Amino acid sequence: MTLPEGARRLFPPDLAVLPEGDFVIERLLEEGDSADLRWLASHRGEAALGEWFGRCGGRRLSRRSRAFWALVLDRAPSLPAPGAEELWPL
Repeated sequence: MTLPEGARRLFPPDLAVLPEGDFVIERLLEEGDSADLRWLASHRGEAALGEWFGRCGGRRLSRRSRAFWALVLDRAPSLPAPGAEELWPL
């Protein structure tokens, strides 16, 4: 996967090849700026992002990001992992 140059800042610099799929979506939904999110939406599509959010969003995004994306995507996230709120209070 070829990310825009600006989005490379969100990934480890020594990562030669970015993994496909969930890791990229997770990182961009959690930390991406508007340019990163436009790129993600144009490459994945809103339906695929909504499907990912319903399947993985509850476990892979912070509480704040889950609340935001639930409104934007008009979809409920998957349930968070047990104990996640104590480990990641935001």
